Amino acid sequence: MVGTVGPRRLALLPDTESRPRLSAPLDAALSARLGALLADAPATGEHRATSGETYTGLDTGLVVEVLAGAGRHGTLNVVRAR
Repeated sequence: MVGTVGPRRLALLPDTESRPRLSAPLDAALSARLGALLADAPATGEHRATSGETYTGLDTGLVVEVLAGAGRHGTLNVVRAR
């Protein structure tokens, strides 16, 4: 059986920000779950996060719960998909 491949990180757009930020690395189980949820989402091309890193955007309405680290640019840790 082949396992589901998922994202290593997510590009997230917090409510108070205008540009996406990349999350902290996802654990294997959450990555697999998100990979399954995002499998059919159409790609919107390559984009650049506030850190300058590039990512592949997806057209999806997926909402995730995050824990944010301290400070304006604290690390975003994805907890679960809603």
